[in-house]
Amino acid sequence: MEKSEVSIHELKVYLVLRGDESKWLTNSEIAQQIEGAISARTVRAHTAKLVKAGLVDQAEVFPGHRFRWASKAGKRNGGYLQRLEKAREVFGL
Repeated sequence: MEKSEVSIHELKVYLVLRGDESKWLTNSEIAQQIEGAISARTVRAHTAKLVKAGLVDQAEVFPGHRFRWASKAGKRNGGYLQRLEKAREVFGL
């Protein structure tokens, strides 16, 4: 069962990944691009969730996995994408 709540931190991770859909980023790089204090560990939890939901692609490379927005995200999980966009509206981002 998929959790339907979207946190502000998850939304910020989403916005960074949507900002440049062609760029592969590590969790640390994503954390650095987010305004406010969000740790790489928190980002890692959200990227894992977004990968599992099919919205983000993951490249398992050393020294750190890389992530980018999936080109087929809307087809893979349009419902969760809609929840993210609704959260974006609610949080005013």
